[in-house]
Amino acid sequence: MRSVRARAALGATLVVAVALVAAGLAVLLVLRSNLTDRAGLEAEVAAREVAGQLALDVPYARLDLGDEETHPVQVTDERGRVVAVSDDLEAITGTGTARVTPGPTSSTGPGTHDDDDDDDGDKDADKRDDTDDDKRDDDPGRGEVSSDAPEFSNGTATVDGDRADYRFAAVEATTSAGVTLTVHAGAPLAAEQEAVGSVRGAMLAGLPALLLVVAAVTWLVTRRALRPVEGIRRELAAITASQDLGRRVPEPGSRDEIARLARTTNETLSALETSVDRQRRFVADASHELRSPIASLRTQLEVGAAHPELLDLPGAVADTVRLQALAADLLLLARLDAGERPGRAAVDLGALVREEVSQRAGDRIPVEVSVAEGGAVEVSGSRGQLARVIGNLLDNAERHAERSVAVTVRAKGRDVCLEVADDGTGVPPPERERIFERFVRLDDARTRDDGGAGLGLALARDIASRHGGTLSVDTSPRGGAAFTLRLPGRS
Repeated sequence: MRSVRARAALGATLVVAVALVAAGLAVLLVLRSNLTDRAGLEAEVAAREVAGQLALDVPYARLDLGDEETHPVQVTDERGRVVAVSDDLEAITGTGTARVTPGPTSSTGPGTHDDDDDDDGDKDADKRDDTDDDKRDDDPGRGEVSSDAPEFSNGTATVDGDRADYRFAAVEATTSAGVTLTVHAGAPLAAEQEAVGSVRGAMLAGLPALLLVVAAVTWLVTRRALRPVEGIRRELAAITASQDLGRRVPEPGSRDEIARLARTTNETLSALETSVDRQRRFVADASHELRSPIASLRTQLEVGAAHPELLDLPGAVADTVRLQALAADLLLLARLDAGERPGRAAVDLGALVREEVSQRAGDRIPVEVSVAEGGAVEVSGSRGQLARVIGNLLDNAERHAERSVAVTVRAKGRDVCLEVADDGTGVPPPERERIFERFVRLDDARTRDDGGAGLGLALARDIASRHGGTLSVDTSPRGGAAFTLRLPGRS
């Protein structure tokens, strides 16, 4: 299933179905329990009414057993023999005995005993009768009904040919003669079964319709919610087909996740457009910068081939060196753009500055070096790339300085700062960020030096950024430019 709408609709429907089934079962169980308890209460009331009559020594034949269709009653003695039943009771289950025919004692009453099993023990029966007479003489009071909670059970009863389910309550009663009798009275479960059946039928009938509504609503809501996503997809497909990175996806007016997705997509397109434009300018500028030394070198070689006496060998060497340096800068930029990570070696920035300055003894303007004493000036990174940054900054200062160039290395908090200052004309504030762009040279730089390609400061900032640092320019105390390289110190 590839559609998000279909998966969302199916998932919501399944969740709702499980929840409804669980809730429905809980409702049915609670309803059945309540109705069963109600039937049990009715059965207990009926049983206690009959038990009260037995406690008053009402004869079995004169017991008022109530409505036999509503509350069938069965009375048994201690031996489980039936002594009284409701009229028209034809069969019964769930009461401990299925007999519905009273024994011979039913014609007497609660105060007498059945002696049909004692034919060979007349004397014992006479003794029991005498004992019972003595008890009645000694305790002429009444019996009692058990106050204990009755025992409940489910069963069936057939009354006048109609069989039905009942909830039976068993209540014990003790006669004045000490005879314990058990009254089983039932209450019909037809109402409970009918109510549960009606609720179950309603649930089964309504569940499919409700699930269909849930699925339809989820489908429509998901479709409406994902409509902006489809718009974003179509616009991205159109951008891919046309390669027009100036187009943007539509942003919905809501503040939800889809709106944030659209804004992020447009930001990504803007960054991609900027990167592509930068790459195109880079290729164009690189082609232009390479064309000049190559054309000059070719011209000189062609002239030298035709007229060897006119060959400008120093000029050819200079053009070759310029071409080699430009190629090296372009290669390093390509490696940085590809995400090459610098090394993590420990580099003493003060020692590296002194080493670079010592190799520039023939520069036009001498360089003053000042390294703070007692402070840690070690950083982590690539020694070669950091040396390139220092060399580019010194080259830039040499081109613009009038009489002096100063390099200062010091620790500042947890960072190490390297400052290259000159006494030249400085950099105007509007141009202080532009000079770090690739192939950008200010007008005075072009007139003062034809060798620069506008890559030195761009390379220096890229290297500083990949070492976790920054490179910025400000006005120096000498009146010129002050370039500050700030790198995290080595912990």
